[in-house]
Amino acid sequence: MRITTVSGRLTLLEPGTDPDEPRGIDVADASGGRFDADPQAVYARWDELRAWAAAASFTSAAPLDPTALGPVTPRPTQVFAIGLNYRDHAAESGFELPNEPVVFTKYASSFTGPRGDVRLTGGNVDWEVELVAVIGAGGHRVAEADGWDHVAGLTLGQDLSDRVAQFAAPPPQFGMGKSFPGFSPVGPALVTTDELRADGIDPDDLELGCLVNGESVQKGRTSAMIFSVPALVAKLSAIVTLLPGDVIFTGTPSGIGAGMTPPRFLAEGDELTSWCTGIGHLRQRFVS
Repeated sequence: MRITTVSGRLTLLEPGTDPDEPRGIDVADASGGRFDADPQAVYARWDELRAWAAAASFTSAAPLDPTALGPVTPRPTQVFAIGLNYRDHAAESGFELPNEPVVFTKYASSFTGPRGDVRLTGGNVDWEVELVAVIGAGGHRVAEADGWDHVAGLTLGQDLSDRVAQFAAPPPQFGMGKSFPGFSPVGPALVTTDELRADGIDPDDLELGCLVNGESVQKGRTSAMIFSVPALVAKLSAIVTLLPGDVIFTGTPSGIGAGMTPPRFLAEGDELTSWCTGIGHLRQRFVS
C-alpha cells in the first residue's frame, strides 16, 4: 500500500503507479466517510485502513498534481532524528562510531511536501538525505524482533541543516538548526514494507541519495546503517512510548556539504533532488 496527501487530503495511490506520475483516489470520498481526510488521523486506525485498501476500487483513480502533494505526516506528535547512523558519515564528521543511537528532535513546523521552494536562512544550509520511518502501532519496550510490526511504512526525507544555527552554542543545537520552515521535506509517498517486498525490494537494504543541480553528492544503502529501523524502534521505545504517526529520521550517509573540502553549501537557485529506491523523489529549489 502507498499513501500520500493531495492538498492536505489523504490519498491512496493506485497499485503500480509511477511515484513521479502518481494516480490515486481520495480516501475519505472513496470510503464513504469511513476514514477522515486528515492524513495524520489515519495512523491510529492503520490496520483498518490497510484492510479497506486491499479491496478498494480504483475505477475513479485520477492523475495527481505532484506539486500539490504534502507531507504524509503533517503533524506528528513526536519526531526523532538519528545522528551518525552511517559509518562513512561518522567518519567524515570526525566522530567515533556511536554505541547507542544519537537522538535529537526536529520540529513539526518544519515539515513540508516533496516538491517546492525552500527559503535559505542566513547560515550555511546543508543537505542530508534520509530514510524516514513512520510508526503505525505504538508501544513501549518493543522488542527489536517485533520492530517492523510497529512501522506503518517508509518514506523519504531531507534533514536540511543551517550549520551556523546548529553550532551557535555549546553543545550544538541540532533541533533548532534543522527546523527552519521547509527544512523537513518528506514524501512523495508512504510505502508499506510488504509493498516493497512485493516489488522485489528489501526494506532493510534500500538505496538512496541526492543530487545538487544534477551532480550526485550522496549515495548509500540503508543496510549500512549502524542501527537498523527495527533496532531504532526498540532503542527509542525502551525509553519513550511511541505513538501512531510518530516519525523517525534514520540518519544520513556520507557526502554532506560540510564534509567536503572546501565545504559546500546550498545557494539561491540551487535544485536539490533526493531519491530512494521504491519510494520516489523529492525536489527542492532554494530561494533567498
